[in-house]
Amino acid sequence: MTVIYHDEDGDLNALSGKSVAIIGYGNMGRPVALNLRDSGVQVLVSEPRQEKIEQAEREGFELFAMQDAVQGADIIMPLLRDEEMPQIYIESVSPWLQRGQALIFSSAYNLTYGLIEAPPFVDVGLVSARTFGAAVRERFLTGDGYASFVAVAQDSSRRAWELVLAIAKGMGALRGGAIEVQFEQETELDLFLQQSVLPLFHRVVISAAQILMESGYSPEAVFTELYLSGETADYLRTASQYGLLSALEQQALPAQYGMLSRFERLNALQIERLMETTLREIRDRKFAEEWAKEYHASYPRLRHLLRQRREMELWELEKQTLELLRPEFD
Repeated sequence: MTVIYHDEDGDLNALSGKSVAIIGYGNMGRPVALNLRDSGVQVLVSEPRQEKIEQAEREGFELFAMQDAVQGADIIMPLLRDEEMPQIYIESVSPWLQRGQALIFSSAYNLTYGLIEAPPFVDVGLVSARTFGAAVRERFLTGDGYASFVAVAQDSSRRAWELVLAIAKGMGALRGGAIEVQFEQETELDLFLQQSVLPLFHRVVISAAQILMESGYSPEAVFTELYLSGETADYLRTASQYGLLSALEQQALPAQYGMLSRFERLNALQIERLMETTLREIRDRKFAEEWAKEYHASYPRLRHLLRQRREMELWELEKQTLELLRPEFD
């Protein structure tokens, strides 16, 4: 049976007298550092990038050299980009780890694929927000919380779960429910969403926009109807709160009929086969190997793909629409 933790399952007293080192003050490091500090946790910040150092200092943090942060903390949270973290971990984190410390990650990617290996004398845990870093901070401040995954891969102290749930509570990650998973499951689910569902979304929206504009509808009306109005986001937000079926049933009857009666037109078998291939590439490490080569070559294919996408006339029309709808966008 799946275990789901809630706010009452975390105890901040488990962090009493302990300090947490945040390695990286970027997309996820900043909101985690701020949320933990606001929860009364002692936070040490280490950041290699000058612009992020200045931001952290402006927001009231004292910056530490990575070695000092690792040696001075009870819990170390490596929160730099997945592709950057292995080398930094090997050079600046691993040599200074001590018995009784804990490593708590926000992404299981590097451990899943063996790019980071923790020594046997430390705890290894995971608190992974299932949303953007900005939302981690925003929903903490509003009290709404967000869904998350939690895991323990190594329990050297026999208190790893206590620490993981305390960190999750301090981050606000228990308010929306924290699902217990295995490390590799977090990685595989995350990559699967990115490589199957989101590409389909982009393909469908781009194709829809092109067909509608070729049929005589104005770009302003098309982009507004497809996503700029926020109606699509509201639909997904309703689904996230009450379930996908409930979101469907809250639509007008013609909308319900249109969605359900045209659903079968989609080639389900072809979509399923594509998704099965994607999942297989994730689980057999083919994607991880491909991405490692891409990173070490300084992203040639990624830059090419981004350039191709940016050169589409569609985005200039989208920009013009945004400027008309929201004058402050320009």
